[in-house]
Amino acid sequence: MKGIVLAGGLGTRLSPLTRITNKHLLPVYDQPMIYYPIRTLIEAEITDILIVTGGTSAGDFLRLLRNGKEFGLRRLNYSYQEGEGGIADALALAEEFAEGGPVCVMLGDNIVERSIGAAVRKFKQQSSGAKILLSEVPDPQRFGVPVFERDRIVRIEEKPQTPASRYAVIGVYMYDNSVFEIIKTLKPSGRGELEITDVNNAYIQSSTLTWDILEGWWTDAGTFDSLIKASNLVAEMRNRRND
Repeated sequence: MKGIVLAGGLGTRLSPLTRITNKHLLPVYDQPMIYYPIRTLIEAEITDILIVTGGTSAGDFLRLLRNGKEFGLRRLNYSYQEGEGGIADALALAEEFAEGGPVCVMLGDNIVERSIGAAVRKFKQQSSGAKILLSEVPDPQRFGVPVFERDRIVRIEEKPQTPASRYAVIGVYMYDNSVFEIIKTLKPSGRGELEITDVNNAYIQSSTLTWDILEGWWTDAGTFDSLIKASNLVAEMRNRRND
């Protein structure tokens, strides 16, 4: 399985910090934000990784990450997203990189406390389809929210005003290679973007999407509040480990 970190976008919710750099290069406690998803994939034994970025700071990723040697990788791969086409549009750029196999996709501003290795191993046992991870959050209206019928997800609603559950679909997605054909059928949303929620709903409609509850805490870092929350959570985790 190959890993993909999506690190494009303008990061307008973090302006003016993002006027001069990509959001995913901002610090979370003592490391650049982009370090966390890379290390999460590596801890799950995914070591062939593609970084998809864009904007005017794309070259800064190469200067920071170089060939991935610091992470124990032989090399990192890079791709460039032109414009603001959305998460699914960015993922489409990884089709050649995937080489017909499954992928684990992680949003570059997502930080998790524990390993996702168990979920990755379970997904590898699926013959096809997708797997998403859920986390209970106080503000599900900020995210994609699963709608349950008993223990089955029947659809995912994107940023609903009245969430159907307290769970958020976090930014870690596992897909078989048919994801790239699904993306080709999508139409832009009202935001003018190809939405990853539409990808997940397509797998739901074909009854090939599974889900797990994430162990430990999770946060994004895409707003000022969540950025400082992420830094505090990482600091507390490091302090516990050093005690």
